[in-house]
Amino acid sequence: MKIFVTKFASFRPSSENPSESPKLPYVDSLFKRRLSQISRMTIEVVHEVVGENGENADAKIVFTSFRGEIVRQLKTNKTLFEDSAVMPASFSISVFNTPPGVATIVCKVKAGYTAIFPSENNFSSSLVAAAAGILAGSDEKIIFAYADELVPAEYKNCPDYTDSAPLAFACVLSAKKSDGAIEIPLESSELSKISLTPEDFLRYLESARNK
Repeated sequence: MKIFVTKFASFRPSSENPSESPKLPYVDSLFKRRLSQISRMTIEVVHEVVGENGENADAKIVFTSFRGEIVRQLKTNKTLFEDSAVMPASFSISVFNTPPGVATIVCKVKAGYTAIFPSENNFSSSLVAAAAGILAGSDEKIIFAYADELVPAEYKNCPDYTDSAPLAFACVLSAKKSDGAIEIPLESSELSKISLTPEDFLRYLESARNK
């Protein structure tokens, strides 16, 4: 079986303002007021691939991230350290599955979502996991979304610190080929070449689209 990307969208903050977030003019101002950068970016790219008419709103979302809600997690940890307690509301929006959760609400995706972590920091493992339902025949299409936000400066002295720029993208994975669809090679050596990192995979999609 072959897997195709039939639609994709991405968001990158400007290099001058890496903390920049999408404006989300289609989201209620009270709802988006408390959204983090990663949640806003996830909503933006999922909204684009779902489409204005909701043509892909029946697809499940598989979301992956290396760091998740790292800014909110840091704030929660600080509060726990200083006050020995955390407010339930603060904790509820600091968990790993917050970005896809709020994206399903805004984009009216009712098929559900799954949040996964890339195995051994290899992004291609997330891509394979997202495609599993299609390969097994249980899903015709899947919305695969990735996002990571700006890492707080407090982490700069950590051994595994990375200053990689914030990035988000979403794509529709499908078993059916359509006009302009991009085939994803499933042979392990070929797949790892194009999807070892999120940036690699997005470059592959952008290059294929521009051919």
